[in-house]
Amino acid sequence: MTELTDITGQATPAEPVAFPQDRTCPYHPPTAYDPLRDGRALARATLFDGRQVWMVTGHATARALLADPRLSTDRTRPGFPAPTERFAAVRDRRVALLGLDDPEHRTQRRMMVPSFTLKRATELRPAIQRIVDDLLDAMIEQGPPAELVSAFALPVPSTVICDLLGVPYADHEFFEERSRRLLRGPTADDIQRARAELEGYLGDLIDRKARQREPGDGVLDDLVHQRLRTGELDRTDLVSLAVILLVAGHETTANMISLGTYTLLRHPDRLAELRADPALLPAAVEELMRMLSIADGLLRVALEDIEVAGTTIRAGEGVLFSTSVINRDTSQYEDPDTLDFHRSTRHHVAFGFGIHQCLGQNLARAELEIALGTLLRRLPGLRLAAPADEIPFKPGDTIQGMLELPVTW
Repeated sequence: MTELTDITGQATPAEPVAFPQDRTCPYHPPTAYDPLRDGRALARATLFDGRQVWMVTGHATARALLADPRLSTDRTRPGFPAPTERFAAVRDRRVALLGLDDPEHRTQRRMMVPSFTLKRATELRPAIQRIVDDLLDAMIEQGPPAELVSAFALPVPSTVICDLLGVPYADHEFFEERSRRLLRGPTADDIQRARAELEGYLGDLIDRKARQREPGDGVLDDLVHQRLRTGELDRTDLVSLAVILLVAGHETTANMISLGTYTLLRHPDRLAELRADPALLPAAVEELMRMLSIADGLLRVALEDIEVAGTTIRAGEGVLFSTSVINRDTSQYEDPDTLDFHRSTRHHVAFGFGIHQCLGQNLARAELEIALGTLLRRLPGLRLAAPADEIPFKPGDTIQGMLELPVTW
């Protein structure tokens, strides 16, 4: 048993905190997590069923543990934490890429890396720009006001991921609706049906691609003709991988565009600064990702005993990483509740860390820079079309973002 000796801070608070919880403000962590932001490394959290798990709150602790092979991301393992009843109902389903440990994870990830490199994301920028411009053309032609989630934030990444994977965008309403149900369906049955319908749709698409003599130019076409036909991937794993790529490829970025826009509009000084100096855009995107931390609650289970900050995480115990708290650690970020485009955001964990760090981060950065930059440039009078405290945002048990975003200009 190896102790993580470079970790400092307390191990646990006096009382565990319930997880997940709704945010009071869409761009700040839940206020109930405030007691955890005192420099401690670990806390205890209580899940929906009363089970207690370790909650990682310290930045240095998080990066050390996310890179530790003694923590597993395989949700089918005994002890893997389920933050909600919906998650618990589907925990026995294997998940491609995100839910695999090495060496299986390494095998699948190596297949995908060439499609998501920085070079590939840079090559896609002109196509992303055309998509963004076309959507803004339509929005401007229709005239204000507009609902930015449905008119812009969602169709930008949805169109991009369809083009990249080789999925017909004509079917976007089908898979977007199933993706929403999969991530925040009201019941476990609803989630299971949504998953089955997505798997059926993508399975049929994969079968059609397999029957084609010449492959198309999408990622799924490459996987079918280079991996499925050679036996490196079987159909079940390819369908599971396709679900992950399609759902994660549009849901997360859509939420970042909507919540990022809302956050900028609620910080008029930072918005003016960004408009005055567009060169700040890459730094602004990194700072927004740190501050918003939309994927809060990365999940693991310990395979062995792990010593952290004088405390032992026992084999079989669940571990969750609160990215919203970790990315506000004052030992790493001075005045972390302030939106600051000039701070160093290096090492934020909005994309995770370690072997499971987000595969699509280069593409996400390109989409966010182009979408937000073009939106602000082409609509200099952009502002909220409803009182800020009346605009609905998502509950704490799913990816964070805006349910609606009424704007005018």
